[in-house]
Amino acid sequence: MSLPVSSPFLNWNSIDTVFLDMDGTLLDLNYDNQFWQKYLPECYAKQHNLSLEAATESLMSRYKDMSGTLEWYCVDYWTTQLDMDVGALKKDLAHLIAIHPYVPEFLQALHQHHKRVVLVTNAHHKSLSLKMQHTQLGEHFDRIVCAHDLGLPKEAGAFWHKLQTIEPFNVARTLFIDDSLPVLRSAANYGITYLLSIYQPDSQSSPNEVGEFRAIRCFREIMPKH
Repeated sequence: MSLPVSSPFLNWNSIDTVFLDMDGTLLDLNYDNQFWQKYLPECYAKQHNLSLEAATESLMSRYKDMSGTLEWYCVDYWTTQLDMDVGALKKDLAHLIAIHPYVPEFLQALHQHHKRVVLVTNAHHKSLSLKMQHTQLGEHFDRIVCAHDLGLPKEAGAFWHKLQTIEPFNVARTLFIDDSLPVLRSAANYGITYLLSIYQPDSQSSPNEVGEFRAIRCFREIMPKH
């Protein structure tokens, strides 16, 4: 069972920096799941003259092998591996890119309370650019940090050391919100005090098991109050 989000846990007076994940946290993971689990296998099957079942099985196996690595998130890696323009294909489903409820209001409230707001994402630059273009969320961040620039995914312990060198933060006064348990565990091991998960990263799928972390269903639950 996850722990409830309580007022003592999120005492905004004790938080200076807010690190936020993008896919599944601020944005509905439905877009990514539809692309990687359905649309790309369909395209791969057509291009390589495979049955949809065979194409799906092949891709799912490849995904599993690369899970937790920077390559898994890299559009250019998959373009080369699959001999398909994955960046262009991702644009075909751009109409599915959606912001989770109360995200803009939450980001605005953070700034009103003088918090430093940083997007920290494993997403490849091409995916990041596409999503910022469609959501216009970029203006809400003091900084956007892409793991590809640091050469490590957030799952890696050394990622947080590298992040500290370019975006100094006090672990005791930082809140980090992410839908990935491996990423949250990595942040916990680094010592970040305030960690939150997301119950339902994909609005079209069942809620996640959030393990040992507190979690929210909606950003309205943790909105800083005036």
